[in-house]
Amino acid sequence: MDKFDQTLAKWQPLALSLFRFITGLLLFQYGVAKILGFPAVPMFAKIPPLIVVAGTVELVLGALLMIGLFTRISAFILSGQMAFAYFLGHMFKDAAKPVFFPLLNGGTAAILFCFACLYLSTAGGGPFSVDAMRRKK
Repeated sequence: MDKFDQTLAKWQPLALSLFRFITGLLLFQYGVAKILGFPAVPMFAKIPPLIVVAGTVELVLGALLMIGLFTRISAFILSGQMAFAYFLGHMFKDAAKPVFFPLLNGGTAAILFCFACLYLSTAGGGPFSVDAMRRKK
């Protein structure tokens, strides 16, 4: 197994950069849907002010994650936003009857994004990022 681990470990820096880009892209799409209305998502048709703020954060910080600029702070803020989104928008959607299980309350994506961004806030953007290019100068 040691040889297998060594072979895969060579690809870790590329995988980190790809993971950062895809995470940013997926968050960016939520921001585009909430702010720009494309694609039209029925659940975002009536947008309360809190969703506008969340969409703006996802749009701007998702774009920063995609290019790898200010990766750690962007990912940290997004991680907190996703934790907030889970508790406010999923677990306690109905204050009278909170639903803890993500499978039942629709919060699986929020939890995944929370921990993906928490990881990126500690790991950084990887070698293929604007942050890495800025460090080289």
